[in-house]
Amino acid sequence: MFERIFGGFSHWATIPLRLAIGIIFAAHGWQKFSMGLDGVAQFFGSVGIPLPQVAAFIVAFVELVGGIGLILGVFTRYWALLLSIVMIVAIFTVKLQGGLLGAGGRPGYEFDLALLAGCIALLLTGPGPISLERVIFSREL
Repeated sequence: MFERIFGGFSHWATIPLRLAIGIIFAAHGWQKFSMGLDGVAQFFGSVGIPLPQVAAFIVAFVELVGGIGLILGVFTRYWALLLSIVMIVAIFTVKLQGGLLGAGGRPGYEFDLALLAGCIALLLTGPGPISLERVIFSREL
């Protein structure tokens, strides 16, 4: 029944996914820049991330610009790949010890895992029918 009703719209599925994930990442990137990268770098250093000042800038940039890129649907697969890497590093350096839902005052990785899954889906599918990629490159994606 659902296939008959919604099957013709499956190619539109990437749009809400792109928008939701893009908004979340852009907000997190903006937050890192607005609260100051020194605090982010200090945290990164405390969890053992090398070159924490450089890493803080790179992560904030990838989250902010990559999030905007996902929202607009431009270079979607590239941003999805970079954001996937950010999530994998976050899970393994900070969140894994807290377990899926968090334990012992440590955050869980459920949210990061959901964002990672969304990024992987976008990496595999591309931006969908309404995107700047489609307009810029004038092709079906």
